[in-house]
Amino acid sequence: MKVVLIGASGFVGKAVLNELLQKGHQVTAIVRNPENIKPQNGLTVTKVDATDIDALADAVKGSDAVVSAYNAGWTNPNLYDDFLNGSKAIQAGVKKSGVKRLLVIGGAGSLFINGQQLVDSPQFPAEYKAGASSARDYLNELQNETELDWTFLSPSIEMHPGTSGVRTGVYRTGKDSPVFNEAGRCYISVEDLSVAIVDEVEQPKHVRERFTVAY
Repeated sequence: MKVVLIGASGFVGKAVLNELLQKGHQVTAIVRNPENIKPQNGLTVTKVDATDIDALADAVKGSDAVVSAYNAGWTNPNLYDDFLNGSKAIQAGVKKSGVKRLLVIGGAGSLFINGQQLVDSPQFPAEYKAGASSARDYLNELQNETELDWTFLSPSIEMHPGTSGVRTGVYRTGKDSPVFNEAGRCYISVEDLSVAIVDEVEQPKHVRERFTVAY
């Protein structure tokens, strides 16, 4: 498949890029700083500002699917607005290109436990609240999208460098609530998150809905 990957130099983006290339897909990586991506077979690196709708539309035209691992930066003081506006611009650019398939990697904060979204709970870490709130609010907007065959993936509650480093190829899926194991943990490695992402690209099972994955 011809897959466009936005945010290929980030923590999640790098793992998704590796998984796509290992599976033999032709990948176009959309990045602001091409020097952060090392050349590899099957990879084309294109410098585009993801918030530039026209430039993005030109860059993704003719592809089979677009995967967005867009991140406005956890330390960005304007994170909420920048993520929301950037995500909307990516959605608009993909629509303008004529490509129908868009998979967005969001956050776990919009998952529900006992009717409450995680981001609204008093235990939710303050340092992640802006980014999680923005991803939740973008999901609410994306759910009104009727032209694109979109999918929104919420990672596990625990998905960070400390849970990563191993690719098992095994995961379980859920829809709007976290997937816990028998020990009460909800976690996954970034490598296996990427397996789930590429599986969804290759064989869509969650078109126009959100899903989540964990061990």
